[in-house]
Amino acid sequence: MIDALIFDFDGLILNTEFTEYLSWQEVFLSFGVPFPLAVWQQHIGAITFDPYAFLDTAVGHAVDRDAIEPRRRQRDREFLTQETMMPGVMDYLQAAREMGLLIGLASSSPHHWVDEHLQRLDITPYFAVVACRDDVDDCPKPDPAVYHFALAQLGVAPGMALALEDSLNGVRAAKAAGVRVTAVPNNMTHTLDFSLADYRLASLADMPLSQLITEVFHAANEF
Repeated sequence: MIDALIFDFDGLILNTEFTEYLSWQEVFLSFGVPFPLAVWQQHIGAITFDPYAFLDTAVGHAVDRDAIEPRRRQRDREFLTQETMMPGVMDYLQAAREMGLLIGLASSSPHHWVDEHLQRLDITPYFAVVACRDDVDDCPKPDPAVYHFALAQLGVAPGMALALEDSLNGVRAAKAAGVRVTAVPNNMTHTLDFSLADYRLASLADMPLSQLITEVFHAANEF
């Protein structure tokens, strides 16, 4: 029914969006101002938001970014060491391989970030293609460029692929590329409106891949 399964990375394979939010939240609280989750949610998956500019406005003056950033990054790394692969990811990778599907990845993050974590998680060999924003002139989602690149490298037509995304920007990118997409929100994105997605799961652990593919294409054929 499909030829390829395309994963997002941040928030779908590893919940880096949560750890990064925690590190930024600490920074904002150190200045005595809140960092609203709603603000962060709107930019998840896009990599176009500048939290420092938002902080400057909140405190009424420019903060010392050079002094803050090393510590913030260190805290992000500390939080990340406590994170493991999201539930169901390994099952989906193995199932896709057993089904003979091509497996790709399309991310708004750069290669140095994604590749490092894929190697650490020991899942790099599963992916026939890892497409990142530095493959498409640093063009992040919701632009569909990274999906166009992944599909071209896989040699698969958009209608023969299924994408898995946790963010609205990711869903928008997949849909703009003509790819059916299942939203799998995490603890940072579960309150958002994913009506644009073709299907929604609370977790990949909730449904086998074969059943998901059937559900997605059955829903599509009803219209």
